[in-house]
Amino acid sequence: MKREKTKEILVKTAKQLFDRFGYHKTSMDDIVRASKKSKGTLYYHFNSKEELFREVVNIEKDIVQIELKKILKEEGLSASEKLLMYLTERMKLVNGTTNYLETLKADFFDQNNFIEDIREDYDKWEKGKLKLLIVDGIRKKEFEEQIDVEEFIDLVLVVLKGFEIPFYVQDNYENLAPKFKRLIQIIIRGISTH
Repeated sequence: MKREKTKEILVKTAKQLFDRFGYHKTSMDDIVRASKKSKGTLYYHFNSKEELFREVVNIEKDIVQIELKKILKEEGLSASEKLLMYLTERMKLVNGTTNYLETLKADFFDQNNFIEDIREDYDKWEKGKLKLLIVDGIRKKEFEEQIDVEEFIDLVLVVLKGFEIPFYVQDNYENLAPKFKRLIQIIIRGISTH
């Protein structure tokens, strides 16, 4: 119990420092000082700064997934409404993930390949959720039957990834969010039966 609490303190402290200074400008010594824990304690729980950062990014990812699952469980919404809500809320939630957003920057990604497995894991999760949503829409006759579900999901993911740089790296989320929503509405209309 005490070990878990200590680990929680270390992760929370690391998140605050990573949020404020970024991954590259935060050292393990900074985390030790800010957490008031020993270096040995920090290294007992985390072998490296990469491992600790991965934990912080995973927590952000988990929060996004929890919120998106709530949308998918919403009763009384059409498949089109759920898809629109999911995609727009997804982008809004990602806008709040300071550390994940740092991984989108080219210099971070080029130097830190360890983050790729987190992205792949999230993409796999998201593809699965989108597939369930699209298949449900087809089953309910809200979406066209002839849709190639896998191809459609791949296209949606390309749109999402395409907006990540202007939204987050260029810090233009507020200006582009309405245009993104409109684009998603057009895409959804293209697969809808009515």
